Amino acid sequence: MGDYMNIDEYAKLVKEYTPKENRAKHFFWAFFIGGLVGVFAEFLIHCFVNCFGMSVTDAGSYTCLSVIFLASLFTSLGFFDDWVSFAKAGLFIPTTGFAHAMTSAALDYKHDGFISGLGSCIFRLAGSVILYGVLGALFFSVLGVLIYG
Repeated sequence: MGDYMNIDEYAKLVKEYTPKENRAKHFFWAFFIGGLVGVFAEFLIHCFVNCFGMSVTDAGSYTCLSVIFLASLFTSLGFFDDWVSFAKAGLFIPTTGFAHAMTSAALDYKHDGFISGLGSCIFRLAGSVILYGVLGALFFSVLGVLIYG
């Protein structure tokens, strides 16, 4: 028939040429960058409270909006992808990751029109986060009512 590679040979070849990742380095940078995002958010909260006289609750809301705005802006300017590639979970786990996913989808499908492109595809990347977030909230709410009355 021909010289075909069997599955074991192929798996060995893939393992040999797959780049090895340094998980300790990725862990460190994700932890460090995620911590910097948290420090930046705390800084914004203190600025909103002290400079604008907001309550801590309102300052937290404005901080969340600010971080979402900045992540979306940096994604649309084209350099947030490089940051996410470097920082990994340090940037795509917090709110910035959700904003990045939504903005990326919007940018990818904007040429297909508002209905068939943007409207139908904007939640493609973030849809699972929304779905399982809502289902998780529902489950734990019902569980809380059953346990605590």
